[in-house]
Amino acid sequence: IEYIRSSYFNKLEFTRFSSSVGKFVGFTEYGVRNAEYWNKDASFLSAMKARKEGYCLNNIQIWYNNM
Repeated sequence: IEYIRSSYFNKLEFTRFSSSVGKFVGFTEYGVRNAEYWNKDASFLSAMKARKEGYCLNNIQIWYNNM
């Protein structure tokens, strides 16, 4: 299971957090600046890593049962 959070502007992805990578990655100049800023904030980064357990792992069994 992987948690991914992407940010878009005008249909262009500029940042992405992936739980398998464990940090933000920027795809545009603006996105790279944001990713660097967010990756320096240890509390925000750990909160994003915890989203996998808080959101994905709690809901995966519900999704599988409904299929």
